[in-house]
Amino acid sequence: MLQDFPLFPDQATRHAGQVDALYFYLCGVTAFFTVLIFLLLIVFAIRYRRRPGDVVTPALHANYTLEIIWSVIPLVISMTMFFWGAKVYFAQVAIPRDAMEVFVVGKQWMWKVQHMDGRREINELHVPVGRSVKLTMASEDVIHSFYVPAFRVKQDVLPGRYSTLWFKADRPGTYHLFCAEYCGNKHSGMIGSVYAMLPVPYEQWLSGEAPGETPAEMGRKMFERLGCATCHSGTSGARGPNLEGLFGRPVMLRTGQTAVADEAYLRESILNPMAKVLSGYEPVMPTYRGQINEEGLMQLIAYIRSIGPPEPAQSPAGHPTAPAPAQPGRSKS
Repeated sequence: MLQDFPLFPDQATRHAGQVDALYFYLCGVTAFFTVLIFLLLIVFAIRYRRRPGDVVTPALHANYTLEIIWSVIPLVISMTMFFWGAKVYFAQVAIPRDAMEVFVVGKQWMWKVQHMDGRREINELHVPVGRSVKLTMASEDVIHSFYVPAFRVKQDVLPGRYSTLWFKADRPGTYHLFCAEYCGNKHSGMIGSVYAMLPVPYEQWLSGEAPGETPAEMGRKMFERLGCATCHSGTSGARGPNLEGLFGRPVMLRTGQTAVADEAYLRESILNPMAKVLSGYEPVMPTYRGQINEEGLMQLIAYIRSIGPPEPAQSPAGHPTAPAPAQPGRSKS
C-alpha cells in the first residue's frame, strides 16, 4: 500500500499495516472535523452576522437531543481510537515465546549486534524472514533510539536499563536502521541496515563464516576471570547464592519483599549489589560498576540464563531422587 508514495516506507511486517491503518484513521477523523469546523465557522459568520438596526436575539432553549448527539458521537470516536490503539500497542509489546534473541548495544555512534550463536555485526542486522526476532538493547553512553521505519518499530535505548522490542519481517529486503534520538554531533551518522533474508540465503549467510564464541560462553569466561565462583560455588555455606536455575525465579530479599531474577534484576545486582540483598546472605558483594561494559553485562546474564537446575541425583535403584532446592540468588560475581 502506498509503495510508490515517497513519504511512506515499505510495509515489511504485518504490524506495519496495522500501524498505518490506525494512522490513516486518525488522520481521516482529524481532517473531517477540521473541514467541518471551518465550514461551520464560515456559515455561522455569514448567517448570524450583525445586521442594520436593533435586532433582539431570540431566547434559546436547551435541545437535549442535540446535546446528547454531540456528546455521544465524540465519545464513540475517541473510544474507537483508544481501543484500536491499545490493540496495536499490546500486539507490539507482547513478545512471542519462540522469538530468536539478539543483543544490541547502542554506542556513540554505532549499533553493536551479537547473535546467540556468537556472530557479531556493526550497524547491520541479518534476520530470517518469517521468524520473530527479539532485541534486548542497552546503551553504553547516552539515550539512543532503535528505529526501523519499514517495520514500524521504534524503541528508546537507555543507559542503565534494558529495553526490548520484537518484529517479524514478512518480506525479504534491505531496510534502513536509524537512531531516532539526538545523541551527539554525529547523530545523523548513526545509521545501519537490517537484512531480512529468505531461509536458504539466511542459512548460507550463517555458514559463510565460522561463528565466534556465544554470549553464554563469553559470560562463563568472564565469570571465571572475575572469580565469581569463589562466592557463588553452589556449595553449603557459600558466601553468595547458588546461581543454578536462578534466572526467572522469584527470590526473597532481606527486606521481606520478593523480586524476580530477570535481566534487570541481575544487572542491578552486579552494578549495585546493596540495592536488593538476598535473604540469608550478608551484603558483602562488591560492585562491578566501571569494570564491566554493557556487552559484558549481557554476556554474564546470558551465562546465568544458561545455567539450568542441577541434574537429579540417581538413587541406588537407578531412580532419580528429588534434587536439593536451589538457593535463591542475588547476582553473580
